[in-house]
Amino acid sequence: MIRNDLRNIAIIAHVDHGKTTLVDEMLKQGGVYRDNQSTTVRVMDSNDLERERGITILAKNTAIHYKDTKINVIDTPGHADFGGEVERILKMVSGVLLLVDAAEGPMPQTRFVLQKALELNHRVIVVVNKIDKPDARIHEVVDEVLELLMDLDATDEQLDSPMLFCSGRAGTASYSPDETGTDLRPLLDTILEYIPAPEGDETAPLQLLVSSIDYNDYVGRIGIGRVENGMIRVGQEVTMCNYHNPDYKKKTKVVSLYQFDGLKRVSCESAMPGDIVCFSGAENINIGDTVCAVDTVAPVPFVKISEPTLEMTFMVNNSPFAGKEGKFVTSRQIRDRLYNELLKDVSLRVTDGETTDCFKVCGRGEMHLSVLIENMRREGYELAVSAPRVIYKEIDGVKCEPIERVYIDVAEEFTGSVIEKLGARRAELEKMELHGSRMRIEYLIPTRCLFGYRSKFMTDTRGEGILNTTFECYAPYKGDIVSRYTGSLVASEDGITTSYGLYNTQERGDMFVTVQTPVYEGMIVGENPKIGDITVNPCKTKQLTAIRSKGADEKLILTPPRLMSLEEAIEYIAPDELIEVTPKSIRLRKTILNTANRLKAQAKLKNS
Repeated sequence: MIRNDLRNIAIIAHVDHGKTTLVDEMLKQGGVYRDNQSTTVRVMDSNDLERERGITILAKNTAIHYKDTKINVIDTPGHADFGGEVERILKMVSGVLLLVDAAEGPMPQTRFVLQKALELNHRVIVVVNKIDKPDARIHEVVDEVLELLMDLDATDEQLDSPMLFCSGRAGTASYSPDETGTDLRPLLDTILEYIPAPEGDETAPLQLLVSSIDYNDYVGRIGIGRVENGMIRVGQEVTMCNYHNPDYKKKTKVVSLYQFDGLKRVSCESAMPGDIVCFSGAENINIGDTVCAVDTVAPVPFVKISEPTLEMTFMVNNSPFAGKEGKFVTSRQIRDRLYNELLKDVSLRVTDGETTDCFKVCGRGEMHLSVLIENMRREGYELAVSAPRVIYKEIDGVKCEPIERVYIDVAEEFTGSVIEKLGARRAELEKMELHGSRMRIEYLIPTRCLFGYRSKFMTDTRGEGILNTTFECYAPYKGDIVSRYTGSLVASEDGITTSYGLYNTQERGDMFVTVQTPVYEGMIVGENPKIGDITVNPCKTKQLTAIRSKGADEKLILTPPRLMSLEEAIEYIAPDELIEVTPKSIRLRKTILNTANRLKAQAKLKNS
């Protein structure tokens, strides 16, 4: 059976190329809103963190109706760290819209997600977006997209993919780069003509692959996936199985069933092949499970998600301020939260650490793990996290490390500084091209050598540079490197910072704390511009005598402190330091707080 009344598509692109904005306009022109209804910008970015950062973190489902056809649309993340979301979502669709910025052209994540779509033999519609930008270079970008398709060994049919020219913000599309469209009808017509209608046998036994998981306090876990064959009905007895685990079989019952319509989930009694549905009733359902008929257990093959390359240690906070700001502070609570995250995030790995108070968490990149930490602190968790470490592998008896492909776009005048800094970090120059007044540079660099570089890169390029990375491969270990050329200013005692103490301390380096900030022994209060730590006392008070008055402190001029975000803190800390994360604060500290014990440990390490 061919479902001509249905199309399933995913929108894939690099971060900030306009996927979510285009979906906004598709919803408006697809009749989802009333004429007088007020709408939200980037309505699909429903998570607070997504709205604040302006990026998509989780894939979202929606549906529009056009010419008696329902189009299921999945908005996917554009950042490489959330590539696991894209990999599993592609199993739900029959084709993709590949969005490319008319100025930037194909970027690292464009290559990554397009390669995954081509491997699944999906049809591709190329959409050159933001054609109304002043620096748009539409014809060059078209050539770059064709080169990318050839590089990825696209079939002849995929090389002949239709190409449209859009402005997501204006809600227009056209077949030619030289004409301006009036609405998105050309895009919607192309979807109906080019994307194949889903096929399936409604008389065959049920097969439904779970590609996403949601959670509701009232009904528990909710599976989301596409019906491959057969019919699924409310109240139906089904069996859960898994392609990668042949021994796993569990019977359950479909309690409720929903389909997507616009921004809502609409209750339904049954669904046919090709429909994307949500269902509840399966308590322990996981991503990659197949829901089958009870008498015919046939799991659907599920893509094996790429392995993580980075790990951090999450542990119970043991600082003097532990338990003062957080709601969930015990190892049991942190462990439950981390293992619950595994049920939704297929590219995350969690294992118990050497002690009962710590856990090893592996992810795709620093942003992947920082989003998890940020979500936890907003939910009331208090914990400490270590500096990120790369995951090494032994291949044919050789120690290998992950290598990243770095794409840099900078103004020509900053090129020298970038090349100098990356050369010192064992980066190998692959490609260098001039586009107008901006230089495009490609490097291969060990993942560990990028730690702490992004903030320096933004400083070197005065905030104008663009740096993107994507995992390339594992290669033999490149040798040791000094990743940080600065030290830390460490508080020598517990107390509250004073203007007098900070005034005398700020001569040693940049400060991270302000006046009247509670600190403890071993807490990092600033950065030493030279290698090595310095113990300081920012809580020092002026001795009051007949000739020294307390009011004299008002004349002290303090340099504004450098307040770090969570990502900056993760980039900054050294291997012997931790980040104390609470719902209210982000503090940096030494792993060993006591000054004497820390110096003994450092001396012992040097002697060994």
